[in-house]
Amino acid sequence: MYDVIIIGAGVIGCAVARYLSAYDADVLVLEKNEDVCAGTSKANSAIVHSGYDAENGTLKARFNVEGNCMMDELCRELDVPFERIGSLTVCTDEGDIPALEELRQRGINNGVEGLRIVRRDELLSMEPNIGDDVAAALYAPTAGIICPFKLTIALGENAAVNGAQFKFDTEVKKVYREGGLWHIVTDDAEYTSRAVVNAAGVYSDIFNNMVSTRKLNITPRRGDYILLDRSVGGYVRHTIFQLPTKLGKGVLVTPTVHGNTIVGPTAYDTEDREETATSADGIDSVIAKSAISVKGLPTRQVITSFAGLRAHEDGGEFVLGEAEDAEDFYNCAGIESPGLSAAPAIGKYTARLIKDRLQLGEKADFIKERKDILDPSALSIEERNELIRREPAYGTIVCRCESVTEGEILDAIRRPLGARSLDGVKRRTRAGMGRCQAGFCSPKVMEILRRELGVELTDITKSGGGSYIVSSRTKDGD
Repeated sequence: MYDVIIIGAGVIGCAVARYLSAYDADVLVLEKNEDVCAGTSKANSAIVHSGYDAENGTLKARFNVEGNCMMDELCRELDVPFERIGSLTVCTDEGDIPALEELRQRGINNGVEGLRIVRRDELLSMEPNIGDDVAAALYAPTAGIICPFKLTIALGENAAVNGAQFKFDTEVKKVYREGGLWHIVTDDAEYTSRAVVNAAGVYSDIFNNMVSTRKLNITPRRGDYILLDRSVGGYVRHTIFQLPTKLGKGVLVTPTVHGNTIVGPTAYDTEDREETATSADGIDSVIAKSAISVKGLPTRQVITSFAGLRAHEDGGEFVLGEAEDAEDFYNCAGIESPGLSAAPAIGKYTARLIKDRLQLGEKADFIKERKDILDPSALSIEERNELIRREPAYGTIVCRCESVTEGEILDAIRRPLGARSLDGVKRRTRAGMGRCQAGFCSPKVMEILRRELGVELTDITKSGGGSYIVSSRTKDGD
């Protein structure tokens, strides 16, 4: 029996687990995929919003601003790349400047600092490639960029080091309350706990509706993105938004913390909770709409495209806290944008609610810091040579595009919640994220996984489930 079971190991579930792991509690995280960060959290804009967009007084506004303020300290503690580069929300008509002013005032009311309107002359000095028709922009200096993989993995690893248990490839089928405890039935076992956290992303309405008469309805909203090669990094210096619509903040163009440029998303509502395939129409739409805010985008340098799903609840608001008619069942539902920005604040808030309800004590030995995988390129030549002398695997380049070494891949596999698939290695090390998109390094990464996990090559997957790379050997022998 557990004190708390968390359904879902995305950024929200891992944030709740990390903050809960500071208390004396038995915590179990159940995830239907083979790794953390395998759902909504793996495919988004990778930005930290300042907090001007959400309506005043909403949970989205509160937790966006709180989460933004927490990012610097949290990322220092967990060794996660984060940069406050600022954002620009542009308009192409002088007549829309009052709408920018409205956003500015909304942001001020939400507690966002430093917001101001920037006219075209100043904009050109900030962004030389701004669209020819852009007239003005709302500048938000507290906005930033982050790696959603690194953040989610770091939160999960830190929770695991502090005692939280994770069980992957485990799909929750049913949740019910009996005898004062929650029962969670999965595809292979049944677990009991005093409290449940529903952080199941696009599936969170399903679990809420099993236990509560206040029904939720989540519509998966698919967004297509393109990613440009690092060779054109620096084409934009800020996150550039367009004036928001009812479907979101439009197509953005932004640098990433790794030096790429990301463009997107579209917004298509779908009934399929697993529909993450891109479409030609979607990619064409991304490219066409991006030209409104940024001119001459070098789309010939696109190295990949992808799509993600946002969990849009009918009320258009985060659904947080204890379900009103389901005692000790805590929702973290409807977490769409700005969910990544709000994740630390949502995790801390939910953990405190449970701590107070279950009267959990604080751990005297809570470990709040964590070190990421060592990056040899960040070392001096002398330090790198010494590292290779001690550990020769750091002298073998496996991924040429991203200069990822065998030592980094070994670390990714051996550390807490270690990688078990090609995508697991990729999210932790960037092996396979470069220009050739794993065309060169996949066989070597597979061989390292085979050796480290003690399995056959035919057991290695791209991303768990049935995504096997090798079906069989063509011949026997050494």
